[in-house]
Amino acid sequence: MPIALDAMGGDNAPDEIVAGAVRAVREHGISVVLVGAPRPLSEALSQHDATTEIPIVRAEEALAMDEGALASLRRPRSSIAVACHLVRRGDACAVVSAGSTAGIVATGKLRLRGQPGVLRPAIAVALPTRPTPTVLLDAGANAEVKPEMLVQFAHLGAAYAETALGVEHPRIGLLTIGSEPEKGNKLVKRAHELLSAAPGLDFAGNIEGHDLLTRTVDVIVADGFTGNVALKTMEGSVRYAFAELRETINESRTARVGGLLQKRRIRELYRRLDPEVHGGAVLLGLNGTVVIAHGASHAKGVSAACVLAARLAQEGVVNRIGERLASTPRPHRLW
Repeated sequence: MPIALDAMGGDNAPDEIVAGAVRAVREHGISVVLVGAPRPLSEALSQHDATTEIPIVRAEEALAMDEGALASLRRPRSSIAVACHLVRRGDACAVVSAGSTAGIVATGKLRLRGQPGVLRPAIAVALPTRPTPTVLLDAGANAEVKPEMLVQFAHLGAAYAETALGVEHPRIGLLTIGSEPEKGNKLVKRAHELLSAAPGLDFAGNIEGHDLLTRTVDVIVADGFTGNVALKTMEGSVRYAFAELRETINESRTARVGGLLQKRRIRELYRRLDPEVHGGAVLLGLNGTVVIAHGASHAKGVSAACVLAARLAQEGVVNRIGERLASTPRPHRLW
């Protein structure tokens, strides 16, 4: 089945979205269907001589990048809503969108529904650590949570690490302000207690912000507010570091020569830290695979998001999450 690509979502829609779809089809052999307004999509496809390669599903409405969760109710025929409907109907295997994160989360919850036992879906991001990525969740779907929800996020992240990254026994870390069990607010302290006693989880304890890229654990759990701030801080730090590196290399002839000698290594490092290479975030806990690409994605990022979505759908991440949750005791006061 094809990937349902929201062609109207994102800062650079629809041109870069269409260009990314063409790359996904031609370079990676992925089947894609574009969802959006037919006329601009047909015009964009014609620029790539791809009008016969990629079909279009009509959706006249689109969520603006500044629209929040309520827009999913105001625009029931938006491109992201139609894309989710294709997955729910069995006509597509996954959804990819670079649109409003709040709109994607709300529409996904409304159209695809949560998996049995899932309180809240969570956004998982693969951090570029070595030798394998580290999963961070929640990265922005739930600003306010209960301790039991953090335990469930740990199960979602563990299932994602097992399925997508091939980690056999994921180690779980709880993001807070200190490594000691008593460090943090009431939410984190209670979550630490629950995670320590949770069956089926290898809980390694608390971790701090400086551990995000050290590969201390396989899965990092946080509430959506903390996780999103940590992620954006890390992305900003990477951009700042590379800007300073470019300026330093251009300061003198000697520095430029040294930069040329290290050009290959610098390019590899930049590629490893480039968000567009990794395909974006994954909304876990729904009855369908949903990949959220960066809002400013260009063709490369959109293509990578389609590759990620196709791989997750093929490897059955939704089924793996269902199996893990089915074997996990549920806290009665929440479910």
